[in-house]
Amino acid sequence: MKKLKNEELNRLEIEDFKSSEKTPVIFVLDNIRSMNNVGSVFRTADAFRINSIFLCGITAKPPHREIHKTALGSTESVDWKYFENTLDAIDHLRHIGYQTIAIEQADKSTSLENFNPSTEKRYAFIFGNEVFGVEDEVLTKCSDVLEIPQFGTKHSLNISVSVGVVAWHYIMNTLRVKEA
Repeated sequence: MKKLKNEELNRLEIEDFKSSEKTPVIFVLDNIRSMNNVGSVFRTADAFRINSIFLCGITAKPPHREIHKTALGSTESVDWKYFENTLDAIDHLRHIGYQTIAIEQADKSTSLENFNPSTEKRYAFIFGNEVFGVEDEVLTKCSDVLEIPQFGTKHSLNISVSVGVVAWHYIMNTLRVKEA
């Protein structure tokens, strides 16, 4: 076994990525304070060909050196839009036909393994601030709340890890449906 070189990975060029069919998902970042987390979300969005990212509130916007450190150029490939207020982003998403789903620990949340996404729907996954999570007023406007099961002593995952877990779950479940 040998590790593949970059040129053996058959990656898309940015122009080809931009014109390719995207995964019908939008990541919404609700007041994310770490620019490294923002950059990591861009990189994950690129890896899974996510439709776009909505940056809300205090969430930093590209171009920025600290975002670029972890994004590694994916701010050039992934579409993004900024909203001053996450509630405005939610209203916009609902208006254009997206199911808005917060990723949060809540009393009526659905455990991620029980979420079976439909290939007929488009989803916006809302990820909250590293300390405070998804804002309460945003949570109440969402169609549903998903919770990533955890079994250790800590009460949360890093937001960039949560994005990767949710993206992987979505991709694997929609691929199974398409293959059936």
